[in-house]
Amino acid sequence: MEVTAKKIDNANVVIEATIAKNDIDGRVDKIAKQAAKQMKIDGFRPGKAPVSVVKKRLGDRLVQDAEAEALREVLNTASKELELDAEKIIGEPAVTKFDRGEEAIEVELKLSLKPEIEIEDISDIVPEVKTPRVTKKEVEERIQELAEAQAPFESIEEDRGLENGDLAVFDFEGFLDGEPFEGGKAENFELRIGSGQFIPGFEEQMVGMKKGEEKSIKVTFPEDYRNKDLAGKEVEFKIKLHDIKAKKDVEIDDELAKKLLGDENGTLEKLEKEVKEQIRSEKMTKLYNDELKPKLVEALVEKFEFDLPESVVSQEVELALRNKVQQMNEEEIAELRENEEKVNELREELRADAAKSVKATFIVDALAKKEGVEVNDQEMMQTIFYEAMSMGQDPQQTLEYYKKQNLLPAIKMAMIEDRLLTKLLNDKNEKSKDKEENTEKEEA
Repeated sequence: MEVTAKKIDNANVVIEATIAKNDIDGRVDKIAKQAAKQMKIDGFRPGKAPVSVVKKRLGDRLVQDAEAEALREVLNTASKELELDAEKIIGEPAVTKFDRGEEAIEVELKLSLKPEIEIEDISDIVPEVKTPRVTKKEVEERIQELAEAQAPFESIEEDRGLENGDLAVFDFEGFLDGEPFEGGKAENFELRIGSGQFIPGFEEQMVGMKKGEEKSIKVTFPEDYRNKDLAGKEVEFKIKLHDIKAKKDVEIDDELAKKLLGDENGTLEKLEKEVKEQIRSEKMTKLYNDELKPKLVEALVEKFEFDLPESVVSQEVELALRNKVQQMNEEEIAELRENEEKVNELREELRADAAKSVKATFIVDALAKKEGVEVNDQEMMQTIFYEAMSMGQDPQQTLEYYKKQNLLPAIKMAMIEDRLLTKLLNDKNEKSKDKEENTEKEEA
């Protein structure tokens, strides 16, 4: 067996080997002898079947096992030659050549290695964090919203028509081609006008109706409506409005503050302070997610230079390609199927962003280890369950889907990235606060 191993760069290795036919034959004999000791074959005592019979019974499986064993030896030989640590090898070797000749097998393997990243001081590239300002008007508007949410609906006394924001109490019955349809009837139904709860056009046609008024309206169900018998169909609804309820004005005072804060000692001043901090926190979260985190990732990618494992980049390209194809229409997909050259062009278009994504992942992994940022399995499961429930999905089914799609490592890495970036920005924010406080003291 001849093995030649060569490091293309710090993240990629090419191994070339020539495996003689008699090498494979010898391995086949050895594996067959081992199998003979375990096999039970009719006409022979257990473990006493001739090797020739075992070879005939197992056939190509023996050759496949022998070739796999030879490949493992090729890999081990190359690893020793280049002094490769097994922990540095990413994934399985890619067999890029396996030509069976009459006398030998010509083999080429490609290995991907985990990049070595020299972690430097990165404080200079972490964006400055300026605490967002919260105006008095923003606080007042938020408290007004909270007050309105607490306000009860009460029947109106004045003689006026139904308006957006009112609660309508009414009977309705729906007809398709003059016949009532199932699920299209209700009595004393309550609907907030303008909520968009009903079919498009329904609530709009109710605006202006007065108590006791009856009306017929026509609407068309959406094409994607869950009831296929009604999807895309025009129907008529007969409506009778019984009552109009409007939000009662709520006094914004200490009593409201006690209710909203859940504190008997609550005051409007305390509520204003808490609401101000809540708005500031929301603004900070938005600033982090929309501006600072993407900016920090971009800066990290630019700061660090290292070789990338080609197999990992290729996997990222294929993932991006699949996502791109999922967004295409049938005509575009058919065109791609017939044009391999266009597929390869698309791959090349996606390669730069894929490489940047892979690079960012390795940087985050290295920085997370340095900063002691971790996410354990329990935290990941809790996040998956919480997000599934918030979207009305079954948490267990969601988890099983992620497992089948092998997405759990990516989810954990995304959580680590988010936690790391937040920590780096928070640390910078604390330093900025200390600096501002010291400046204020000096000026005083």
